[in-house]
Amino acid sequence: MIITREKKYKLTDFFPTSVKEIKGFGWDQADVILFTGDAYIDHPAFGTAIIARVLKKSGYRVAIVPQPNWRDDLRDFKKLGRPKLFFGVSSGNMDSMVNHYTANKRLRSNDAFTPGGKAGQRPDYAVSVYSKILKKMFPDVPVVLGGIEASLRRLTHYDYWSDSLKPSVLIDSDADLLVYGMAEKAVLEIAKRLKRGESIGSITQIPQTAFRIKEISSLKKEKKIVLGSYEECIRNKKVFADNFVIAEEESNKLSQAVLAEKTGSEWVIVNPAFPLLSKKEIDNIYSLPFTRLPHPRYAEKEPIPAYEMIKDSVTIHRGCFGGCSFCTISAHQGKFVSSRSKGSILKELEVIAGSPDFKGHITDLGGPSANMYEMAGIDLKQCAVCKRPSCLFPALCKNLNADHTPLIALYKEAIKLKGIKKITIGSGIRYDLIIDKNNKPVNSSGLEYFKELVINHVSGRLKVAPEHSSKEVLKFLRKPSFDLFLHLNNRFDEICRENGLRQQLIPYLISSLPASRIDEMAELAVEMQKLGIKLEQVQDFTPTPMTLASVMFYTGFDPYTQKEIPIPRSIKEKKIQQLFFFLDDKDKRKELKSELFKIKRQDIIKKLGL
Repeated sequence: MIITREKKYKLTDFFPTSVKEIKGFGWDQADVILFTGDAYIDHPAFGTAIIARVLKKSGYRVAIVPQPNWRDDLRDFKKLGRPKLFFGVSSGNMDSMVNHYTANKRLRSNDAFTPGGKAGQRPDYAVSVYSKILKKMFPDVPVVLGGIEASLRRLTHYDYWSDSLKPSVLIDSDADLLVYGMAEKAVLEIAKRLKRGESIGSITQIPQTAFRIKEISSLKKEKKIVLGSYEECIRNKKVFADNFVIAEEESNKLSQAVLAEKTGSEWVIVNPAFPLLSKKEIDNIYSLPFTRLPHPRYAEKEPIPAYEMIKDSVTIHRGCFGGCSFCTISAHQGKFVSSRSKGSILKELEVIAGSPDFKGHITDLGGPSANMYEMAGIDLKQCAVCKRPSCLFPALCKNLNADHTPLIALYKEAIKLKGIKKITIGSGIRYDLIIDKNNKPVNSSGLEYFKELVINHVSGRLKVAPEHSSKEVLKFLRKPSFDLFLHLNNRFDEICRENGLRQQLIPYLISSLPASRIDEMAELAVEMQKLGIKLEQVQDFTPTPMTLASVMFYTGFDPYTQKEIPIPRSIKEKKIQQLFFFLDDKDKRKELKSELFKIKRQDIIKKLGL
């Protein structure tokens, strides 16, 4: 447990979560009250904690209501009263539907963001549920949505769990304003304007926000793109696909347009994002006095699994230029990488190392990807006119500085810090930044990085994500050829042999992806048999809002080319594809053989030796 670490802190070192705690601060009222679907953990890996700390740094009084009960008399929504400025609403660190349901739409039995992993502590579509309750109770108090659920549902989106298109969450939630992405700057600007007496309805020019209006003629003459309406998207999948292409391309630009999308009699307006955070700005965020602990209200409760997993990890950068079609990172954090300074990271490591119960093991120095630290365009003028969704696919951009030297230097200095005995990397690596399909190094620093990683920063097993082996599937994923994984596996084994290490390379694989049919899954199973790998890190594809793969899943075609794609849509087909991952399980192997026999695929039965 974390009792020894808690001795360093007073209750007032955290944000208040009750009336008693607010009185302990000597407040009569909070300026901002944040509602979150997660337990409250004062750690920079959790968005609510970051927003609270940033607001406090600027002089605002902030309270937090974690996991409010929406099924009783709603006392949790009333207990802290009304804030002076606004309510902030988030579902937590995950979309609530991804948190609740498996790819087969079955309820999950646990929730990693709740003490003891207990499920059922937040509603489906949590952002909308919380917001509607607050607007009904306090109709004159502004409600601002944020976090990943709000961010990725800011426009018309496909919702897998209802198998339907849903309008912007602003429409469904009755909220006044939405902040998307990593929104520290936007939230501060909202607070500043409300404090000086501006009405929430007049706040329409802040970057990285979305809002509702009746007429777009009232917008200033800035660059704007009018998307197809929600109703048009429902009638015509091509309109929805075209909307996605525009939204994705704009989000990948340094200079973006305003997006306007009509739903019924209202328009949802999405302003462009703020410029990339400078090194000083991102350093300032992570230097805030986080306790790095769950709130003391959980002291007598079971551990929170998500906290236990990340408590001794450090974020070193934001953003990802990989552009994977099934991933939400670029739509949320952006394509361009914003890295912290080495000094800022080392200071945070010193804080962790000085904690009484720290055991000497840093479990991650990473971010959306482990090895994009300090990488950026060489000539930013070229980046300014580029709208490629990925700097890595279909080929490595020649304008990308893919130098791993700063990251290697960071690892080597970090391990020398007093109290740190071991550093392992938990974030996934992009191995197409290390080698190419011809097994040639991208550059010398990439190979040096890989050796440093394998020899000194792997805890017995290194997880990487080829996702699939099929050339066709990987094309739609925007992922490199499977040959790269094979080359990486050979290099991994070679480094381990040379250094007397007994370690494993563990592939992360996904079934039921766009263009993945039974034949592609059989091909993948054969490849794994050849390598002698017993699969562990596997999952079934779950379409999530605002990703290219989810648009493919819904429409049945590639929105960029309009060409049809085979899509495994039914739960039955998805379950069969999953069975290919478990050929070592006698019962599932038998089940797969039976299913293949029913569809007269004796050729696959023979190929796999079932």
